[in-house]
Amino acid sequence: MLRNQYKNVTHCIFDMDGLLLNTELIYTKAINHITNRYGREFTWDHKAKTMGFKTKDVAQAAVEMLSLPITADEFENEVVKLYQELFPSADLMPGVEQLLRHLKQNNIPIALATSSNKENFELKTQKWKHIFDLFNHKVLGGSDPEVTNGKPAPDIFLIAAKRFTDNPDPSKCLVFEDAPNGVKAAITAGMQVVMVPDPMLPKNYIKNPTLIVNSLEEFQPELFGLPPYST
Repeated sequence: MLRNQYKNVTHCIFDMDGLLLNTELIYTKAINHITNRYGREFTWDHKAKTMGFKTKDVAQAAVEMLSLPITADEFENEVVKLYQELFPSADLMPGVEQLLRHLKQNNIPIALATSSNKENFELKTQKWKHIFDLFNHKVLGGSDPEVTNGKPAPDIFLIAAKRFTDNPDPSKCLVFEDAPNGVKAAITAGMQVVMVPDPMLPKNYIKNPTLIVNSLEEFQPELFGLPPYST
């Protein structure tokens, strides 16, 4: 892509699961722990459709897609217990600390916009408080009363933009996402979006991101008018 195809931005908004934290394997492990009991497998095809959903909606979707003989509430209760055991082991993805510290040092406002609720957020980030403290603010979609509709609705990104002290226009915000639903939400919000897809994500789910990179280590801030890394 030519450099001038990207518009300059002033603010950055980050998803969390699968982008900043390596939680996607944890999700798959927990969900399949339940579905395998009924001889069913939650595949990448199912996963691609539900990435970025709130826990309640993932439970509903899993029960429906795999025709499980339990209720969505039962599924949710069980999967939440598994999450509580597994989430504290989540590690940072490559390039995360470098990029967030670089933006912070250059006074670029940054926000977190995750579908996680407060409890899950605390579990996932307990090892990484020093990193997550870098954000100007955090929108935890799973427990934020203003976020009525989860991704792929644009609510979470519009709310994240609005909560910056200078309330930037959405077109001035750059979103970082790994999930198809998140990319769609960002585009609907009128924002550019950098996608870092999981290598296992089926290619047909990658639709219309502004830029695709294999990892945040590859991201070049200057493409979007942000301060470049010092060499």
